Amino acid sequence: MASLLVLFVFFFISSCSAQSYNVLSFGAKPDGKTDATKAFMAVWETACASSRPVTIVVPKGRFLLRSLNFDGSKCKPKPVTFRIDGSLVAPADYRVIGNEDYWIFFQHLDGVTVYGGVLDAQGTSLWDCKKSGKNCPSGATTIGFQSASNVVVSGLTSLNSQMFHVVINGCNNVKLQGVKVLAAGNSPNTDGIHVQSSSTVSIFNTKISTGDDCVSIGPGTNGLWIENVACGPGHGISIGSLGKDSVEEGVQNVTVKTVAFTGTDNGVRIKSWARPSSGFARNIRFQHCVMNNAGNPILIDQNYCPRNENCPRQVSGIKISDVLFVDIHGTSATEVGVKLDCSPKKPCTGIRLEDVKLTYRNKPAASACVHAGGIEAGFLQPNCL
Repeated sequence: MASLLVLFVFFFISSCSAQSYNVLSFGAKPDGKTDATKAFMAVWETACASSRPVTIVVPKGRFLLRSLNFDGSKCKPKPVTFRIDGSLVAPADYRVIGNEDYWIFFQHLDGVTVYGGVLDAQGTSLWDCKKSGKNCPSGATTIGFQSASNVVVSGLTSLNSQMFHVVINGCNNVKLQGVKVLAAGNSPNTDGIHVQSSSTVSIFNTKISTGDDCVSIGPGTNGLWIENVACGPGHGISIGSLGKDSVEEGVQNVTVKTVAFTGTDNGVRIKSWARPSSGFARNIRFQHCVMNNAGNPILIDQNYCPRNENCPRQVSGIKISDVLFVDIHGTSATEVGVKLDCSPKKPCTGIRLEDVKLTYRNKPAASACVHAGGIEAGFLQPNCL
């Protein structure tokens, strides 16, 4: 009887253990020249049909790939892990994926992990096209997750994305850790990590150097924790832009902690379009941030109106409340270190500035505040609130 029980347990554990698939076994070649798209999708179809947890292995080498859509809507439910030891490389001709929303896309999955690897989108030629003023595709986001839960991205490097590097949209319980984002400081629209319509998202121990926001936080974000991040070059960490739509979800419960901004256009920022909207931003915490020659270290801009289109002579309907800036110190690249330009229709309330010490050319940086109410303590600049 005991031997039968041992045998049953052995088969039970074996049936529940992860199944591993190597992309080489499906015809992928690690030479960076042979299109491996069909091989990767063949692996996915096999993994999708499995009832056991699956690990897809991408060994060392360079794998040339067109756009990939890993859709779990018709898969048997189970955890899926991508273990990438090599590099995934987009076609050198930006037009091949340039009109796609995503280069690598995960959707309708519960329990997906992407571990390691380099994603090289080879976006520099598309950037050049955009800068030239020619008619160019908008470009693909390098990797995106949509309608997914229990997502982990660890040790991933994203190089030279055509557009955004990483997008989290409509997801729950997402953890990004040890991620590296690298693109030129003048690369257009290459946000490092964009989060929207998602809850319980964390970003830890990450380094982002890019041409747009290091992290951008869109409508519908609830419960975002960012900690131990190096940002620069880039446009800083931005909530918004909000209020693009007249009916819009709000942003709430966001913590940005222990971040170093180096040579960025902005530091910590909340921005909203200067036009009516039902959205809001509340319960926001910016803590323990260091500015190294960063422009606009602390910025609330509710008069965002690029190119003065679709919003001139209007005011923002976004309500900003309960925002804490604590232990923000370092050097500002702009004379004004703290700028709170809030909406006259819905003034900012519950703003707290605590232990803010910013200098500009070895002197205290200036502050400028409009339609902002709150408390300040240990504030090096002249009175703002």
